[in-house]
Amino acid sequence: MAPELSPEQAAVYDAIENTREHIFVTGRAGTGKSTLLNHLSWNTSKQVVVCAPTGVAALNVGGQTIHSLFRLPIGLIADHDIDQNSELRKLLNTIDTLVIDEVSMVNADLLDAIDRSLRKARQRKSEPFGGVQVVLFGDPYQLPPVPGDPEERAYFKDHYRSMWFFDAHVWEEATLRILELAFIHRQSDAGFKEMLNAVRHGRVTAEIANALNTAGARPVPTDGTITLATRNDTVNRINKLELSRLAGGVKTAKAEVTGDFGGRTFPADEALELKVGAQVMFLRNDSDQRWVNGSVGVVTKIRDTVFVELDGEEVEVQPAVWEKYKYTYSETTKELKKDIVAEFQQFPLRLAWAVTIHKSQGKTYDQAIVDLGTRVFSAGQTYVALSRITSLEGLYLSRPLRPADIIVDLDVRRFMSQATRVPAIQAATVGS
Repeated sequence: MAPELSPEQAAVYDAIENTREHIFVTGRAGTGKSTLLNHLSWNTSKQVVVCAPTGVAALNVGGQTIHSLFRLPIGLIADHDIDQNSELRKLLNTIDTLVIDEVSMVNADLLDAIDRSLRKARQRKSEPFGGVQVVLFGDPYQLPPVPGDPEERAYFKDHYRSMWFFDAHVWEEATLRILELAFIHRQSDAGFKEMLNAVRHGRVTAEIANALNTAGARPVPTDGTITLATRNDTVNRINKLELSRLAGGVKTAKAEVTGDFGGRTFPADEALELKVGAQVMFLRNDSDQRWVNGSVGVVTKIRDTVFVELDGEEVEVQPAVWEKYKYTYSETTKELKKDIVAEFQQFPLRLAWAVTIHKSQGKTYDQAIVDLGTRVFSAGQTYVALSRITSLEGLYLSRPLRPADIIVDLDVRRFMSQATRVPAIQAATVGS
């Protein structure tokens, strides 16, 4: 059962479905961007293709990576020729709407390459994106594009205002309409929402910092409360240490991989090590709604299946299958086909005494220990960590927040302050 759309989510869906406008769907953490994208995938009457910048992000939305979909080389594309065979041209000619999830991780060069690919394939060189409607999902306050080597950074400095997708040259010819989801489903406390918004925008006053630090300074619980950390090595150390403290031997579940999964960007551990008593996090929603992506429980039994205690109830967990998709064009139906090209089967679980802030993206926790380590090293990291938690009462800090922990990218601040944003609830009435 898919969740029902809120009025503002429904308004954005209608704007996407009933116009040809290029739309950027954004909003604070917990406003339901993923729910809306999922609804669009299942209910649209358009020929929609969904893609994302990374393999795991593409798996999460049942789409394809941008590079695989457009057959683009990894790294800078710049003004290099874009090769297209007849199969790819037919596919790109069938698209009504291109959806890009986690667009904040897409750099300007890649977005311009998408534009050039669509113009070339559809032989509509004077039309942005070759006449395809482009719908972007993401929050630039959370995930920045990953800078490349020094040569790539120098190229961006010479050719673009910034690396961000919103500074791609295509926007000099196309209009991007920004629809902002406002209603936060994750937190209900108005005061905590305001604090998170201040962190998001880099407007943390001494009063807000003091409130967060006072709340977070309580003794850290020893009941297995999850730690959100900035670094992989911190997470691995905590999980390994806690697993070793449990009695009994380690049981290892090996994933089954069929087809070409491409690289090693698996959605779960290839070799999942568990013991009875291990704290685990679920990595996807359950079709029977017994758990959601991000639920945390404790392993009670390990047989052919794994039993986990969750909110006082024992649930049996079967291996899950993640499907890797590829879009193709069907000569018979003259329509897009979405084919499964690879499968990854593993228990949808991960050790969860600790998880990286990056991997906590999209998750919700009633309480968490935020470990910012010696320093925060990317814009939005502190905001992502704090905004996973449902209430101020659930916040524990391994050290007090410092001004240096609140990093907001200046280009994001410029774009979001200059751009005309429409509250999502008005989406159906504005510009239609």
